[in-house]
Amino acid sequence: MHALNRRATAVGAAALLLAGAAVASVPGSASAANILTNPGFESGLTGWSCSGGTGSVVSTPVHGGSKALAGAVSATDNAKCAQTVAVQPNTTYTLSSWVRGSYVYLGVTGAGSTWTPAASDWKQLSVTFTTGAAQTSAEVYLNGWFGQGTYYADDVSLDGPGGGPVTDTQPPTAPTNLVATATTATQVTLSWGASTDNVGVTGYDVYRGGTLVTTVTGTTATVTGLTASTAYTFTVKAHDAAGNVSAASNSLAVTTPSSGGGTPGGFKQAAPYLYNGWGNPPSPTTVMNASGIKWFTLAFVLAQNGCNPTWDSQRPLLNGVDQQTINAVRAAGGDVVPSFGGWSGNKLGPACADATALAGAYQKVIDAYQLKAIDIDIENTDEFENYTVQDRILGALKIVKQKNPGIRTIVTFGTATSGPTADGNRLIEQSKALGADIDVFTIMPFDFGNASTDMYAATVSAANGLKNKLKSVYGWDDATAYSHLGISGMNGLSDNKETTTIANWTAIRDWANANHIARLAFWSVNRDRGCAGGGLQETCSGIAQNDWQFSTITAGFTG
Repeated sequence: MHALNRRATAVGAAALLLAGAAVASVPGSASAANILTNPGFESGLTGWSCSGGTGSVVSTPVHGGSKALAGAVSATDNAKCAQTVAVQPNTTYTLSSWVRGSYVYLGVTGAGSTWTPAASDWKQLSVTFTTGAAQTSAEVYLNGWFGQGTYYADDVSLDGPGGGPVTDTQPPTAPTNLVATATTATQVTLSWGASTDNVGVTGYDVYRGGTLVTTVTGTTATVTGLTASTAYTFTVKAHDAAGNVSAASNSLAVTTPSSGGGTPGGFKQAAPYLYNGWGNPPSPTTVMNASGIKWFTLAFVLAQNGCNPTWDSQRPLLNGVDQQTINAVRAAGGDVVPSFGGWSGNKLGPACADATALAGAYQKVIDAYQLKAIDIDIENTDEFENYTVQDRILGALKIVKQKNPGIRTIVTFGTATSGPTADGNRLIEQSKALGADIDVFTIMPFDFGNASTDMYAATVSAANGLKNKLKSVYGWDDATAYSHLGISGMNGLSDNKETTTIANWTAIRDWANANHIARLAFWSVNRDRGCAGGGLQETCSGIAQNDWQFSTITAGFTG
């Protein structure tokens, strides 16, 4: 990736030098007047079209006024935001913009560009071009570079005389990746990838069969008035201000559940973590028989020799103790969810070169065990706080969902008592922006840093913070947001000496059932044994309890 960036940068610089040489000899200029629509983004993205829904308007940082553009660059999208404007033929124009970030490009399609490799504070870019003899429109654009992080732009100016109206006959591109993010007996919530257009998409038309049922401006919609236990087909089309309509998205078949059953998310799992790497791993069937638990989250799949998945970077993927564990659990009527990542170790997210390679590593594990779900435990500075790796993981999970219909994807991450941290909020926002279609967002409500923390109150507060963030990003109601939410606690003593008691965990389980969340887990079954006063241990909880008591409580989670 870095070599590719350097090569692309060199090509961009060469192109700029050539463009500068070409325009320097063109005589004449235009009288200064900014002819762009919404040049300071004070009216949102009005007039601008951003690839893949990567553009947004922020209130900080800004150069002038109260708003600026943020281009959410990913490993697969350079967040190009463009505007087409009417111009006069044979006329010289100057395009400029204030920018911040790494690798920010400003240009005119077919007429030259300029860029900066790094701008820690606002920096003005400028490029001059001359229109052709018969040219009546020009597309100006800003973009970043793949994998280099979000860029910002403000106060864009195209100085010169305006032209006549631009005749627009180009339809938007078709919406992509239409999926159902929530389904009940009477309604379905849909989500899709944004369309692009030469002058900007103004809305989306949602069809049930061949009937238009709603029109929205965003990339989600909830269709109501449906009938339980009924099959429906949905498509979406985009339209622009000129009335051009795109081709239809992919056709999506949805069957509503019966009125007596089903939940918005449709996925429920009680699956505490079991780890074969330390802590005197117990027999899974012993725990199952004693507690009633049916599922385990089996930790951890890491990288070995590059982008190659193995257990703990040392135990073989197949024919080792971990496969024996899986076979035993399944023979006893249960199943497992492998967990990728964790706090430490050589993780696949940073080790794999891109989203495609990472998806291939996930796929090896899925194929090895014919999995129904996978858990990505995204932590620490190498994955959770590394936004390039965050996007790589989300891109890989999107590929996994496309290649494995019906598989459930879980992301598990740390939290504050009020809800997701800035890194967690960014993960959720990017999951929506990239169309990753994550089924369950699981927080780990512990290690808050205060041994006297009320772990029931802190867990509920953190979970409600996550619920509210999911509502804000996805447009869900409370019930749907809860149905995509998980909790993974730490039984007994945490690393920070917080104490989750038997009473705490029972109350958390009951709250989880009352709010119908999707997943309940804890770290770990290895520690689900009593050792009152024993401190933080790998083989016990550090508190007084019966063996497998947390597992027994968790088995009572039904969602």
